[in-house]
Amino acid sequence: MKIATWNVNSLSIRLPQVLDWLAANPVDVLCLQELKLTDDKFPLAALEQAGYPHCAVFGQKTYNGVALISQHPLSDVLRNIAGFEDEQARVVSATVQAPGGDLRVVNGYFVNGQEPGSEKFAYKMNWLQGLHRQIAAELAGPAPLVLVGDFNITADDRDTHDPQGLRETIHHTTQERQAFAALLGLGLVDAFRLFDQPEKSYSWWDYREMAFRRNKGLRIDHILVSPSLKARVKACTIDRSPRKNERPSDHAPVIVELAEPVPPHGP
Repeated sequence: MKIATWNVNSLSIRLPQVLDWLAANPVDVLCLQELKLTDDKFPLAALEQAGYPHCAVFGQKTYNGVALISQHPLSDVLRNIAGFEDEQARVVSATVQAPGGDLRVVNGYFVNGQEPGSEKFAYKMNWLQGLHRQIAAELAGPAPLVLVGDFNITADDRDTHDPQGLRETIHHTTQERQAFAALLGLGLVDAFRLFDQPEKSYSWWDYREMAFRRNKGLRIDHILVSPSLKARVKACTIDRSPRKNERPSDHAPVIVELAEPVPPHGP
């Protein structure tokens, strides 16, 4: 079972790249962020032809937008954060009816926040509190949970190319990292950090100043799994190859591989 997350920074522009990537990397579920299109413009037919007939879409014109595309049926779809009023299309959740058992997947395009002290930063912190409440409730449900997306947060100094120079700037503030740690405090596990990873492993690089070529990046795209899934995580990797495409997204896909659950012993 493979689940991937990818901020594509405009699906209308990047659809051919997404289809090419899926052909080479047939994951069970792909979670997309920054669709930048409305639901009626979502390429359902192209994705169905590619082997992904099940989609949960929450789009928005020009900005934001998230989707779950799956080889397996989806149920109990929830758009946005439960109990948090928001005009932005940032979260879509669904239960994936996978062969090995149901999985609850929450896919978020987390608020950027612009800069500490701004109104957008205050919105980010309120949004994170709302998400925290939803995830706490979701973890009480029957299905194991996977929280994925563009978090717009570096979890710690390993996730940034310039820990000192960027300290307390956006994506690096104590408040943001505390919010990330609070999600882990619910019992979630950072799948990427379950394994020894190469130093300077990032998932986002600015388009400017040859940042990708110089590997001046950030790891802000994360996959967190509930405690019951920890033992099933076989691998978690960042695929840098799409960042080398012509007109790429500034983000790279992150993929988690889960082993099938061990069936219970009979009497």
